[in-house]
Amino acid sequence: MKKRLFFAAAMLISGGVFAATDHYVLKDGSHVQHLKITTVGDDVKVSADVDFEPNSSEQGKHACSADIHGEAKRLSETELLLKKQLAGEARFCSLNIHLTADGAKIEQSEDCGYFAAGICRFSSDGKELVKVK
Repeated sequence: MKKRLFFAAAMLISGGVFAATDHYVLKDGSHVQHLKITTVGDDVKVSADVDFEPNSSEQGKHACSADIHGEAKRLSETELLLKKQLAGEARFCSLNIHLTADGAKIEQSEDCGYFAAGICRFSSDGKELVKVK
């Protein structure tokens, strides 16, 4: 009985050791971007969402929100790739995520405009989303 209890406790502890969630945020004027990366063992799940209100240089544009999520592929220790297909279409949105010690930068493919329309975009345009500690 003690062996089973010890084994169950060891499984719970070891599972928690390999799980981690990191949040990254960028506020640029009235644009807010949020990135969440959850790692459990070798599985990496990414969720990116944006809420854009028009900045002063975007007069006449409409506010928008968008999100994308799914399993990402680890290309290296500091690079992830999230590739999501538009339902019923042959178009894919690809997010290349470059991680640093304190943040992340996101580059998006051209077809991501179908997921985030108008002034919304997932790309951080070279700016770094700051890691929330």
